[in-house]
Amino acid sequence: MARAWPWSSRVRARGEPGSGNGASSFHLGWRIDQTEPLVEVSAVLEVVVPPAVDRLYFWALQVSFLDGARNRGAAHVGLQWNRNHPGGGAVNWGGYAAGGGLLPGSASPLPSTPNDPNTRDYPWQPGRPYRLRVAGAPGAPGRWQAEVTDLRAGRSAVIRSLTAGGDRLGSPTVWSEVFARCEHPSVTVRWSGLEARTADGRTVRPTALSVSYEAHAAGGCDNTTTAADEQGILQVTNTKRSVRQGAVIPPPLGPSPAAASPSA
Repeated sequence: MARAWPWSSRVRARGEPGSGNGASSFHLGWRIDQTEPLVEVSAVLEVVVPPAVDRLYFWALQVSFLDGARNRGAAHVGLQWNRNHPGGGAVNWGGYAAGGGLLPGSASPLPSTPNDPNTRDYPWQPGRPYRLRVAGAPGAPGRWQAEVTDLRAGRSAVIRSLTAGGDRLGSPTVWSEVFARCEHPSVTVRWSGLEARTADGRTVRPTALSVSYEAHAAGGCDNTTTAADEQGILQVTNTKRSVRQGAVIPPPLGPSPAAASPSA
């Protein structure tokens, strides 16, 4: 008789992820029903239950850069729990060109204790909503700027810009990339306020989200899941999987409730 979750031999709920980069990742791909090019994408991230171990965690909004239908590369902006930065808080904006290699970028106004051009010191706090936003750098076609905004404090910080080319954004996705053991204490983040702006100035939101997890065969932990609450969509580690691989789920409705939080 098979043992109950999470000790069944059919699932990976213990040990290090066996993926190529040593992480177990899971994604929410946006489905947007519109034909006008996207020129800005944003999402609100809240770390509801923070990490309790000294491992790297990365939660990000990812976009592709397009020149018409031609893919010029992709990049991700997000918060990190990263021991190389003061208090473990960091923010990252970096990516790769379509032909390979890191995208070049401008110098960041934010400090970086390890002097990493992509990853900068940023003292985020659990339980606070942060808006991640990607848009064209002002007056610089082909350069894309990312910023992070503490919505409670009302403070925005430009991270830097990347030179990728292209005139539009594609394939918005939010994800968790977890370099912890599968059995390490559960961590929860919430995504909300998923929005994009089109070239003609309209605000659009995804009509659905596609759920994907690092496959068991690729070394992913089988005890990660996606869930929903009244404020947004959760990504949770070390828990029973309640939403299957490949599921299509409704997005959070409307602007993030967290975005309306009073200033602290």
